Amino acid sequence: QVQLVESGGGLVQTGGSLRLSCAASGPTFSSHNLGWFRQAPGKEREFVAALSWTGGATYYGDSVKGRFTISRDLANNTVFLQMNSLKPEDTAVYYCAAVAGGLWYYRDPTRYTYWGQGTQVTVSS
Repeated sequence: QVQLVESGGGLVQTGGSLRLSCAASGPTFSSHNLGWFRQAPGKEREFVAALSWTGGATYYGDSVKGRFTISRDLANNTVFLQMNSLKPEDTAVYYCAAVAGGLWYYRDPTRYTYWGQGTQVTVSS
């Protein structure tokens, strides 16, 4: 069982930065992998970034590579998404998600078991 709570969303201007946090809890959290996804109105959920909590390996969607960075705080069971050089097309609700260890299809949102409530990110043009 894993509980996820996102925070840090808000309104920023084009070219600005924002740092999202996902606080995780639960007795089996450390055995899970974490992902960030986003969904804009009328669009499918899009893979943003993922990491292995214990190993630290990271992966990024093509649209954010070089601008976003996913990281972890081991002491506080928190995963971050640092977003730089933001564009209007980054506007979406951002969700963190978790899935137990095993064969990891990190780009596929249907393979994740636990989801946070989402946090809105709006980038003004």
